[in-house]
Amino acid sequence: MSNGFPDSVDVWRMVNASRSYEGTLAVASLTRLSSSLAEARGKLEVEIEFGRDALTVPFLHLKVRGQMPLTCQRSLEVFDWPLAIDTRLGLIRREEDEAALPPGFEPLLVHGDGEMILADVIEDEVILALPLVPRKPDLAGTDEWTWSSDAERAPVVAESKPNPFAALAQLKPKPKQ
Repeated sequence: MSNGFPDSVDVWRMVNASRSYEGTLAVASLTRLSSSLAEARGKLEVEIEFGRDALTVPFLHLKVRGQMPLTCQRSLEVFDWPLAIDTRLGLIRREEDEAALPPGFEPLLVHGDGEMILADVIEDEVILALPLVPRKPDLAGTDEWTWSSDAERAPVVAESKPNPFAALAQLKPKPKQ
């Protein structure tokens, strides 16, 4: 990491000290995330805050901002998707403790001695935030597509669909006069 981030922290010491960090993280350093992106470029702006809430629940408040280069699944063009994460992770020691978390907290299981690699937590949250089917914002509202016969094969919006039952009207017997 850069700009004041330690590679790993003792979670419980950070919670007791109410520590916070701000800085940037290179997207290229997140190898699991890179496979979901069109290009591994850019930086993420990260804010991390450790503490306890009013009910003394230990938490990690994570804010991440950046631009993710994704491939549109409709046009196959690369576009920058705006990433904005603002989540509060409830720190738990055992899976059974998840039920005790108040609403608004996502569980984060802390193993063993409480050592945590911050980049791994950030990478997990970014991967979870990515859209399952990336679409360019100007194509996101378009539901119907057809392909033109031009050499460019440019996408065009379908005008209107014919009624699939229109052919049945011709089969209907005509009333006798």
